[in-house]
Amino acid sequence: MISRRTFIAKAATGTALVALPFAFSKGRGAESLVSPKVLRRALAALERHGESISHRDVMGIADFSLPSNAPRFHLFYPADGRVRSHWVAHGRGSDPEHTGWLERFSNEPHSFATSAGAFRTDRIYVGEHGPSMRLEGLDSTNSNAASRAIVVHGAWYVSAAIAKERGILGRSEGCFAMAEASIGDVLATLGSGRLIYADKA
Repeated sequence: MISRRTFIAKAATGTALVALPFAFSKGRGAESLVSPKVLRRALAALERHGESISHRDVMGIADFSLPSNAPRFHLFYPADGRVRSHWVAHGRGSDPEHTGWLERFSNEPHSFATSAGAFRTDRIYVGEHGPSMRLEGLDSTNSNAASRAIVVHGAWYVSAAIAKERGILGRSEGCFAMAEASIGDVLATLGSGRLIYADKA
């Protein structure tokens, strides 16, 4: 089991934790990979928005407490605590100096920033970034997600190799931009009617 301290230390140096496009933890591993505060808020959001969420077997948690070179998008199974973690970029408006750390969230149009809060996954489609998933913002902090075209999509500038070699991922325009090696797994696992929660400790 990788401790959170070791996880962050390795991430800060740009060292890939695994050769796969995701990191995997089992059982009580969620708190080793996800900030306990973010995890608690995510579970609270699942309860708060229960009527809007059709499927509660798995959820996505984007823990932006971590730098972009760490796998910080977690597919979390509440029933048994399993976690499968992928790399994800944040918006360039959230990190103007491109330090690799998310500095601020925004729900404003044209901010090119990542929004915090609970999202409901919607339909999968094929667009300019290939297979992608539309999102509906459920909170006041991300209510403009649909009109801002905030989606989950694959991106060339997100990968374990880039995280290791450059120590920093590229930035999106506010979307959850995933590694091209990960996008199939993320879309197939979440599908429509599940919750994605984004926040930082």
